[in-house]
Amino acid sequence: MRITDLLKKQSIALGVSVKDKGEAIDKLVDLHESSGNLSDAAAYKEGILAREQMGTTAIGMEVAIPHAKSEAVKAPALSAITVPGGVDYDSPDGQPCKLIFMIAATTDGDVHLEVLARLMQMLMHEDFTAKLKAAKTPDEFLKIIDDQETKQFPDEAAAPAEAKKEGYRVLAVTACPTGIAHTYMAAEALAKAGEAMGITIKVETNGSGGAKNVLTAEEIANCDGIIIAADKSVETARFNGKPVYSTKVADGIHKPEELINKIVNGEAPVFHSDKAASASEGPADNESFGRKLYKHLMNGVSHMLPFVVAGGIFIAIAFLIDSFSGVDAATAYNEAGDNIFGSVTPVAAWFKTMGGFAMSTLMLPILAGFIARSIADRPGLLVGMVGGFLAANGSTFLAPAGDKTAVSGFLGALLAGFIAGWLLKMFEKLCSHLPQALEGIKPILLYPLAGLGIVAVMMCAVNPIMGLINTGMTNGVNEMAKNPALIVPLCALLAGMMAIDMGGPFNKAAYVTAAGLLANSPSTATYMIMAAVMVGGMVPPIAIALSTTIFRNRWTDEERKSGPVNFIMGLSFITEGAIPYAAGHPLQVIPSCVVGSAAAGALSALFGCTLMAPHGGIFVLPTIGNPLLYFLALLIGSVLGMFMLAILKRPLKK
Repeated sequence: MRITDLLKKQSIALGVSVKDKGEAIDKLVDLHESSGNLSDAAAYKEGILAREQMGTTAIGMEVAIPHAKSEAVKAPALSAITVPGGVDYDSPDGQPCKLIFMIAATTDGDVHLEVLARLMQMLMHEDFTAKLKAAKTPDEFLKIIDDQETKQFPDEAAAPAEAKKEGYRVLAVTACPTGIAHTYMAAEALAKAGEAMGITIKVETNGSGGAKNVLTAEEIANCDGIIIAADKSVETARFNGKPVYSTKVADGIHKPEELINKIVNGEAPVFHSDKAASASEGPADNESFGRKLYKHLMNGVSHMLPFVVAGGIFIAIAFLIDSFSGVDAATAYNEAGDNIFGSVTPVAAWFKTMGGFAMSTLMLPILAGFIARSIADRPGLLVGMVGGFLAANGSTFLAPAGDKTAVSGFLGALLAGFIAGWLLKMFEKLCSHLPQALEGIKPILLYPLAGLGIVAVMMCAVNPIMGLINTGMTNGVNEMAKNPALIVPLCALLAGMMAIDMGGPFNKAAYVTAAGLLANSPSTATYMIMAAVMVGGMVPPIAIALSTTIFRNRWTDEERKSGPVNFIMGLSFITEGAIPYAAGHPLQVIPSCVVGSAAAGALSALFGCTLMAPHGGIFVLPTIGNPLLYFLALLIGSVLGMFMLAILKRPLKK
């Protein structure tokens, strides 16, 4: 959906004068109402004000983008104003806002997130925002947007005759485990590099909202080759017979020109798919075993994360409801001796049950299922999901219905996904020698039957052993929580890992460890670890934003303009906001952020801060234990990172 499809001429007011933020909001809401976008202007305004109370929607660079989802919105739409004299909008960089867009979104779908993401990408271009501020008429305003949108997203505009005839010379697919930041950053970097090199390129993004800008069969047939910059498996059988170069998504961000040259210069190997090969396995000619292992793991993690986040927040809400109702967690035990905190009051019990289904019941089967599917394609889904369920249930030969002492948890699910997936893959290859007449019954009888037998025997055999290891680890973590000399270094380590590669393997390893402990062994210790991990992920963007605001002479004009956006990203627990700076100055940025994050994680543990939700940043403030001290730890870590960066990064020469 293009910006110009949502913004009408009558929703634009140029050169307005408003005395404060409230008057600016009123003006933008009035534009929506006069354009027929709202059924109830007062209800929609309440949504806008509620969003502003959570934190300012000003992004710096004299720009703000207030937004809200509301039942009062008839259809997704935009309104916009320019304020030549500026208006105080509580901007992170302290500058008055002169350009304000307001997004009105319906409650069904996430159109506002798509529009917000697109606007953010476009507004990063300083010349574009300058032209909008200087526009004299709504028609000129819309044309500036249309030209920039066509330039940045050429696939959605009418292609020139020559491009239609010849197609795109290079195609690409980008994907990361979460599908939020890296996916789109790599796509934008590749598109910009292609434009600078004079090479036509189209990029398909496999984001959290599904595949967008999907490559067509005709485009694949006519291109010189395909770049796959992904940290999870993507569908590649369609590239059979074409040169394909596969690499990690970070290379798409940092080395776009090099990747494009691999295709243009004929250095990419030709990918061959056959019936026995997994369509999701991808071209592996240039990938190491470790790289394949990581992609299989990330395929499981990316599908698991929504269950962890949503389920975890529901469970945290249950704890809050019981707490506000006067239930004491220390004494909330039933007759069997089980702690029932979060399930005492009826409403809390509902949230706890629903969250438990998503997080505790489905998390491990989804993780193992999609790891195995990445290895063995569709037949692998059964072995992985059943294996993950058996790991969570603790099934053994003597107790197939489950034994609490044999619950192998997260480690058992990983084992089920990888080992069962590989065993089934071997079985598929053995079946390739069977008569052609049996081809039809393989996927509906042979593979499911053999897969279930393989994973059932394997997990019943390993669960008692893995259960002992899992129980030992859980008990060890709980004991560490009682000793600050042990829990503080652990929290510092995990928090520091969040800043090493900011969304890469180290970051994901730390996060998945904390989320797994939170799901399988909720306790004060695991809440402390989750708190440390989240604060460690929040520090890098905030440290960058502080540095670009206070130590301005260390950064270029473009870096300073983009810096304040990282305040929002950091407070939202989106570590990836620091990636462009780490990519440009790795020796200065990464050590500074690691030290700041580790310090924040250690302080969070020392202060006894806890976190019951696995994600959310400032938006899950009620689930944070000792919130004031938690934000003090965040502030100290961010300031420490900022000062270390100021020492390591010298001022730029004029």
